[in-house]
Amino acid sequence: MQKSVRYNEGHALYLALLARKEGTKRGYLSKKTAETNRWHEKWFALYQNVLFYFEGEQSARPAGMYMLEGCNCERVPAPKGCAAGSAKDAALDKQHYFTVLFGHEGQKPLELRCEDEVDGDEWVEAIHQASYSDILIEREVLMQKYIHLVQIVETEKVAANQLRHQLEDQDTEIERLKSEIVALNKTKEKMRPYQGNQEDEDPDIKKIKKVQSFMRGWLCRRKWKTIVQDYICSPHAESMRKRNQIVFNMVEAESEYVHQLYVLVNCFLRPLRMAASSKKPPISHDDVSSIFLNSETIMFLHEIFHQGLKARIANWPTLILADLFDILLPMLNIYQEFVRNHQYSLQVLANCKQNRDFDKLLKQYEANPACEGRMLETFLTYPMFQVVPVYIITLHELLAHTPHEHVERKSLEFAKSKLEELSRVMHDEVSDTENIRKNLAIERTIVEGCDILLDTSQTFIRQGSLIQVPSVERGKLSKVRLGSLSLKKEGERQCFLFTKHFLICTRSSGGKLHLLKTGGVLSLIECTLVEETEAS
Repeated sequence: MQKSVRYNEGHALYLALLARKEGTKRGYLSKKTAETNRWHEKWFALYQNVLFYFEGEQSARPAGMYMLEGCNCERVPAPKGCAAGSAKDAALDKQHYFTVLFGHEGQKPLELRCEDEVDGDEWVEAIHQASYSDILIEREVLMQKYIHLVQIVETEKVAANQLRHQLEDQDTEIERLKSEIVALNKTKEKMRPYQGNQEDEDPDIKKIKKVQSFMRGWLCRRKWKTIVQDYICSPHAESMRKRNQIVFNMVEAESEYVHQLYVLVNCFLRPLRMAASSKKPPISHDDVSSIFLNSETIMFLHEIFHQGLKARIANWPTLILADLFDILLPMLNIYQEFVRNHQYSLQVLANCKQNRDFDKLLKQYEANPACEGRMLETFLTYPMFQVVPVYIITLHELLAHTPHEHVERKSLEFAKSKLEELSRVMHDEVSDTENIRKNLAIERTIVEGCDILLDTSQTFIRQGSLIQVPSVERGKLSKVRLGSLSLKKEGERQCFLFTKHFLICTRSSGGKLHLLKTGGVLSLIECTLVEETEAS
C-alpha cells in the first residue's frame, strides 16, 4: 500500500504567516473548484514558490497551498458561456481569467480570475518568476560578487597596513631631520662671530649676491632639465611608455568584449528564454541552456574585471594589475565548461534551425542593429578566443616591458603560466569546434543542404574548383550523366574534400551552389583513385 506524503504543518503555517506579511503578491482572486465548477472568492498570498489561499484577509490559517516550482501561468479568454446574456453574464465577461499549469502529471490546472486587468498581469508575472531555481542562480551570482568584494577588502587592508607603516617610518624620519636642523642651526650660530645689519651691507655686495643666486638657480634648473631629458630618452622610460600603452589597449579590448557578451545575453539569450516560455515555444528551455550554458555568468565575471581595470586607469601613472589577475584566474574554470559544451551547442543550434519558426525568430534577433550583421554563431565563438590568446599575448607583452625587479613581475609570470596551462587543456576542444563551424558554413552555402556535414567526425580538408571531363571508352567520347544533363564537354565544378566524403557542386548564375543530383556526394570508403599518366 502506498504511503501518504507527510509534511510539517507547523512549518507550513509559518510560511503562510510570512506570505501574509511579506508575500511578493497578495490580494483577492476568484478560484474555480474542480468538483462543482463554481467560482469562490479567496484571499491569495504568494511567497517565493508557494501560493497560499485563505477564506478571508483576516484568516489565520490557510485554506490550501500550491507548489509553483516548474509551473506555467498564462492568460486565457473568458468562458464561452459568459459572452452575452443577463447582467450577471456581462459582469462575468469583464472578469480577467488566467490559468496555472503544473509541470507534473495528475495535477489539475488552477483556474483564477480577477476584476482588474493590471492586477491580473501582475499576478501572471509574479507566478512566472516564482521559481526556486532562479533564486539559486541569483544567489550563486551574488556569492561570486561577494567573494570578489571580500578579496578586494583584503587587498585594501594589506595596502592600508603598508601605508600605515610608511607613515610611521616617515614620522620617524621627520623627527630625525628636525633634530639635524636644530643641530646645524646651533653650529651655524657658533661659526658666525658677527652678524652685521643687512641694511648697512654694501650695494655692490648685494648685486653680486643676486647674480650668484641667479646663476645657482639657472645651473640647478639646467641640471634637472638634463636629468629629466636623459630619463625620457632612457630605455626604462620607453619601456614604461610601452607598458602603459599595452594596459590602455587591454582596457579597450576588454570593454569591447564585455559589449559583445552584453549583446549575446540581451539580444539572444534572454529573448529566447522568454520565447521558450510562450504558449507555442519555438525552442525548449533545455535547448536554450545547451546553446548558451554559462554565458551570463561569464558576462558578470568580465563586468567585474572591466570595472577593476577602469579603477586602475583612474590611478594612472601607478598601474598595478597583478591583483586583478589573481582574482580572475580562479574563476576562469568556467571557460573550460563553456569550451567543452561549445561543440554540442553548435549541434543543438543547427538542429533548432531546422524549425522554420525558430529560424525566422533567430533572423529577427540577428537583424537587431546592435548585432551589426553578425550571426549568433559568431557571438558564441567570441569567448573561445578571448581568454587564452588575448590574455596570454597581453601578459607576454607586459612582461617584455616590465623590469625584473618590478613589484608585480612574479605575479604576472604566475598568471601567464596558469593561462598557458589552461590553453593546453582547451586546444583540442577548440580544434573540434572550429571544424564543426567550417562544416556548418559549407552546409549553409549549399542550397539543398547536406546532412553528412552534421557528422562531428567529418573533418574538412580542402576545397577548390576542378574540371570534370567526359570519360573515354575505346577511343570514343561517351556520355557521362550529371544530374539531368548529359556531359558532352568539360565542366567546372566546385569541390569539397572531407575525410569520409567528396562533394561535387555546380554554381548557378546567381552564385549559389547546388549538389549534383547524381554523384554529388561520393563516399571515399567505396571509391578507388586511379591516376592517368597519359592524356589522350
